[in-house]
Amino acid sequence: MEGETIVKERRILVAVDESEESMYALSWCLNDLLSLHTNTNTTVLLLYVKPPPPAYSSLDATEYIFAGDAIASMEKYSRDLAHSVMSRAEEVYRDFHPRVKVEKKVGSGDAKEVICVAVEKLGADILVMGSHDYGFFKRALLGSVSDYCTKHVKCPLVVVKRPKNV
Repeated sequence: MEGETIVKERRILVAVDESEESMYALSWCLNDLLSLHTNTNTTVLLLYVKPPPPAYSSLDATEYIFAGDAIASMEKYSRDLAHSVMSRAEEVYRDFHPRVKVEKKVGSGDAKEVICVAVEKLGADILVMGSHDYGFFKRALLGSVSDYCTKHVKCPLVVVKRPKNV
């Protein structure tokens, strides 16, 4: 129609996990990043990445056979953890829900790689992540997911640091 402008949907991917830092990043995204824009055509994509399933054989270190119950128990724990993280995230975005569309996604694997692939596949315009603020040695041993994503995603990345007093 004449005089109408079509506003492109904006897609913001927020990586969440069980940490307070990621919930703070989600809260920051909703309160600060989204309040800067009047675009109501925004979708927030919540992404939780389950750790990769352990590489185990049917025998453990003492040569006993793993019971199917143990494997099923590990898989149930992983599903329950994903549900718990998404429930906590829902508490954070509940007040914004009428204004913002939210989609929940769960991936599995190495977090840094899954996040980078998800940004591309889901067409994210912005990636928001919390910072665990690891020191030099811990970051050297564990690696930094946000550092890896900075080098590999093809969209702007916002790394949110949680203030010490929050």
